[in-house]
Amino acid sequence: MTQNTKNSNPENSRAERSSTRNSKEPTRKTARDFSPAVLDLFDKYVHGDISRRDFLDRAAAVAVAGVSAAALLESLSPDFAAGERIAKDDARLKTSYVMYDSPQGGGSIKAYLAEPASRSGKLPGVVVIHENRGLNPHIEDIARRIALDGYVALAPDALTPLGGYPGNEDDARALFGKLDRDKIVYDFLDAVDYLERYDGCTGRVGAVGFCFGGGMVNQLAVRRPDLAAGVAFYGAQPAADDVPKIKAPLMLHYAGLDERVDAGWPAYRAALDKAGVEYLAYTYDGANHGFNNDTTPRYDEAAASLAWQRTMDFFAKHLR
Repeated sequence: MTQNTKNSNPENSRAERSSTRNSKEPTRKTARDFSPAVLDLFDKYVHGDISRRDFLDRAAAVAVAGVSAAALLESLSPDFAAGERIAKDDARLKTSYVMYDSPQGGGSIKAYLAEPASRSGKLPGVVVIHENRGLNPHIEDIARRIALDGYVALAPDALTPLGGYPGNEDDARALFGKLDRDKIVYDFLDAVDYLERYDGCTGRVGAVGFCFGGGMVNQLAVRRPDLAAGVAFYGAQPAADDVPKIKAPLMLHYAGLDERVDAGWPAYRAALDKAGVEYLAYTYDGANHGFNNDTTPRYDEAAASLAWQRTMDFFAKHLR
C-alpha cells in the first residue's frame, strides 16, 4: 500500500495555529517572524554549507532595521527548556545512559535509554536518531515521549567517539563534520541489535529520525531487512538502486518549503513504487525543514502534531 499526500487538513491553518497557543504563555517566535531569505541562510548554516561568519555577514544584508544578524541567529537557535515536554525525572519513566558495542563503527557508543517505569511484559523498541548535532536534550525528550507511549526507546549519540554531545549546538555541529560517515551507519545498525537483544524488548524494533536521522532511517531500512518499521522526518533519500532492498514499511514526512530535501523525493517515490515497498508519505504545506523540532522557531505546531500522531499510530500498527 502506498500513499502520497499533500497535507491540506484544516488543522494546519494559520488561524488555528495561533488559537492553540495559551495566551498566558510568553510569545515564542515562529517561522513567520523571519524572512524566507534568513530561514534559507539558517538552513545552510545548520547543515554546514556556510560558516557562522557567512551567516552573520549575509543575514546582516537582509535583516530589518534595528535587528542585528547576531540577534537573528540567537532567535533561531534552540531553546531546549521551552521545548521540553517530559521532565527528565518524570516518575512514570525509567531512564539511564548505556553503552553498546559498535565494532565496525565508533567502537563503543553511548545512548539514552527510556522505558516505562511500570509495565507488564516486554515492549517493542524504537531507535531515536538525532539531527546533525548529536544527542542533545531535545532528542532525549523525544525518547521520553516515545517511552511514555509504551516503548523502549534508545537514542544513540553518534558523537561518542569525539567525546559526545558537547553541550552546545555550534560545537556539536563542528564535531559532527569530523565523523566518519561510513562508520556512523554501523553505530545505528548496532543500536537496532542492542534493542533486539534487550531484556525488556520484544525484539520487534522500529526507528524514527529527523534530518540527518531521517536519512539514517532510510539507510537502516536498506541495510536491515528485519527493521519492523521506519519513520523519516525530512531525511535524505537512499540511492534508487538500493530501494529494492527495503523490506520495512516506511512513513516519510516532508516539509512543503524544504526545497533541498524535497528535491530527492520524486525519484525516491518512483523507486519505492517500482519496488513495491509499503510506505506512507506526507508533505506538510507551509512547513519548514525542522518543523517537528519544538525548540526552534521553525517548529510548526499543527504540522508537527499531525505528523507525530501519524507516527505513533504507524508504530502501534507495525510494532505491537
